[in-house]
Amino acid sequence: MAPRTPLGRRRTVWAGALSAALLALLTWSLAAPPEDPVPGGRITVATGVPTGVYAKYGALLKEDLHRDLPALDVRLRLSTGSVDNLRRLASGDADFAIATADAAADYVDNDRPGGDRLRACARLYDDYMQLVVPRDAPAQSIRDLKGLKVGVGAEGSGVQLITRRLFEAAGLDFAKDITPVQVGIDRMPGLLEKGDIDAFFWSGGLPTNAVLSLSRRMPVRLVQLGDMIGPLRTLGRETRFYRAAVMPADAYPDMRATEVVKTIAVANLLITTEDTDARLTEGVTRTVIASRDRIGQVVHAAQLVDLRTAVFTDPLPLHSGARRYYVSTKP
Repeated sequence: MAPRTPLGRRRTVWAGALSAALLALLTWSLAAPPEDPVPGGRITVATGVPTGVYAKYGALLKEDLHRDLPALDVRLRLSTGSVDNLRRLASGDADFAIATADAAADYVDNDRPGGDRLRACARLYDDYMQLVVPRDAPAQSIRDLKGLKVGVGAEGSGVQLITRRLFEAAGLDFAKDITPVQVGIDRMPGLLEKGDIDAFFWSGGLPTNAVLSLSRRMPVRLVQLGDMIGPLRTLGRETRFYRAAVMPADAYPDMRATEVVKTIAVANLLITTEDTDARLTEGVTRTVIASRDRIGQVVHAAQLVDLRTAVFTDPLPLHSGARRYYVSTKP
């Protein structure tokens, strides 16, 4: 029969074991990584001109980010558009920005400063190229703009990048065959209304508020650009981002169009840089996807933001934080 352990000794052993267990638990709690804190701090999001879809989308996204990431201070910065936004990201003047896929490809392929650091969070919605003229204007294609004064978008905008390519595809000299007026959508409708320009180009979601408002003030119509898809594709690698598209007849009800208008479309991306914190990027990406329906009630183009297509961000790779979000949503 085994000898009994004296009561005092048993208490000593038990107390020692308890102390060791408590010490181990304390050591583990100190060494264990803390749960990821809710991302905070201040970020700047570069959008676009005041009356464009980028600016409206950014304002609505800011509201949802405030709800989902209350410790985050979101500042919006207006810009002239996609090219300007990419420069701001690369220089550190913005943390997130919206830009078209073709502008991103042009920036990266031409080895512009910081292009190798650009990363995508999501593919958003498509921009539609819109050529607006007075309803009684004779123009039926871009080639009919020769000799006219044409609003082509501000310097540094995605619309001017596409417009220059369209004129090249049409066999027209941008600088000589038209008088280019380099202003944004915040000014072009007013210039057309006063007769200071004969037509203008805009690349944006449908409907664009500035064009919608103009159509209520004066009779205007959209000119088809569908015949430019083939010629565009011959210009180089970046033009692979353009696809054939149609604008519904009721996109702008006051234009009283009776049929769809053929045009080209290009995807918009939400972009950041590889240096952005992965937890922050994951949180922002989550809000972008989750806010689709609410934002889409105001910015109708945002209804096309979709989890299944958001990962297709060519020409930019996904940021590691965005990728982590998409992986977490898989069943």
